Amino acid sequence: MESQITSSEPSIRKALSHLDSMLVPNEVAQCYAVQRRIFALLHRRALVAATSGRLIGISRGLIGGFTPVDIRWQDVKTANVKAGIFGSDITITALTQPDLASGGTVRTFQFTGLRKADAQAVYRACQAQEQAWREKRRLRELEELRAKSGGFQTSSPRDTSFGSDEAGSGKGDLTARLKRAKEMLDSGLISDSEYETIKARVISEI
Repeated sequence: MESQITSSEPSIRKALSHLDSMLVPNEVAQCYAVQRRIFALLHRRALVAATSGRLIGISRGLIGGFTPVDIRWQDVKTANVKAGIFGSDITITALTQPDLASGGTVRTFQFTGLRKADAQAVYRACQAQEQAWREKRRLRELEELRAKSGGFQTSSPRDTSFGSDEAGSGKGDLTARLKRAKEMLDSGLISDSEYETIKARVISEI
């Protein structure tokens, strides 16, 4: 899909044209930042663009051609911007795990010497996507932990009339469930009210 961004500079228009060729159907380029000439004395200027689905960095060769860097929004772990006297730097850390995963190897990407105003626009797009996907990962982790722990569903009261061994096993299971719930609370995966609800359910089974 053709992007809605353009430039009056011929060299940048070529880079944006290459960016357009990388967009998939329904993907839209939202903003971009170009490296200032003072930071590209020994190479051609780089460009970084935020689209509706990812962050794309483009490095241009001295003779010709483009080398793209593709970072999906769901992989972005952190986004930072540093404003200097002559330009701004954007640093992105990204995960290498499958969708919505919170662990795995972390890669670092840095785009230096960008025009300040344009860099801020790209950074804001990165921040918005980072926060949105962080919440999605949190909810995914919460669902996985709940599934592993049986959803903390209230089961029917145990019949403890068959001896102390079975009763002891039941108490151990309840203790483990309370411990898991406390760990989830400490990790910020559930709220205080959710923890109290789970705690009340477990205690009611004693």
